[in-house]
Amino acid sequence: MSDIPFIPFEAGEAVLDWIGLTDALAAGHALPRAEIGDTFLYRGKDTLLSRAAWIDGLGIAVKSATIFPDNPAHGTPMINGGLNLYADADGTLEAIVDFHLVTKWKTAGDSLLAARRLARPDSREILIVGAGNQGRALHAAYSAAFPAANFTVWNRTRTNADVMAAELPGLRVADDLEAAVRSADVITSATMSTEPLIKGAWLKPGQHLDLIGAYRPDMREVDNEALLRARVFVDSYDTTIGHIGEIKIPIEAGVITKDTLVADYYALDQFKRNSHDEITLFKNGGGAHLDLMTSRYILNRWKGLG
Repeated sequence: MSDIPFIPFEAGEAVLDWIGLTDALAAGHALPRAEIGDTFLYRGKDTLLSRAAWIDGLGIAVKSATIFPDNPAHGTPMINGGLNLYADADGTLEAIVDFHLVTKWKTAGDSLLAARRLARPDSREILIVGAGNQGRALHAAYSAAFPAANFTVWNRTRTNADVMAAELPGLRVADDLEAAVRSADVITSATMSTEPLIKGAWLKPGQHLDLIGAYRPDMREVDNEALLRARVFVDSYDTTIGHIGEIKIPIEAGVITKDTLVADYYALDQFKRNSHDEITLFKNGGGAHLDLMTSRYILNRWKGLG
């Protein structure tokens, strides 16, 4: 074990950059389609999520995460887990990467890859819905690609939004979600909502919606009208259609079909706007293949390999 590196959060983060990561994610999707295996176990609102991926030419990653929403009230992180990275050639353990490092960069980088292609380059008003750790990561990621943008945060509990704004100079706090959505060029949402927060009636031409929070079959952040008004993209058909309420519920209700989804990242050339005024919507479903791509990027940067 002494020869196997453990890459901790702060030291690992110091060698990473958001644009480089999105380029690595794009390159990963040029390789053969990942073989993935996901399991979800539930106890009430608590979740055990185990994800594994194997990409020929890139290697193997196995990540397990526990998501206990009540933990923060007891001073314990809501999300815990671990990730192992294995060599493609012989399956040997190459690295153990800090779980929170991989999750932060994978999740926000996943969204940023879509935004770099779907959001209008002249986007100047970015709304973050949700003032948790992921909201902070999204601020960092979007700042890298849209350095001239103004950022606003809305959170169900105003106090948490104020804390986030105090940490990030220039970040404004919105009290009215509808008004904030109507004013934004990009809306990036990372909440734990099971009922749609964002209404399609609030959307305006030219916007890009980035949906992150829903990860269970009963979770949604936008309503049916939002899906019907937008061109809809996902990161992976395999990890969204049958697993996440944002896509699963409207398909089962006959509101949309799989054919409504324009593309996933294995057809990255289709991630583009057809017009300045169209509304685009991206569902970030995560997935172990993205953990693998991200952890491989982290290990390469850790080794100074670019």
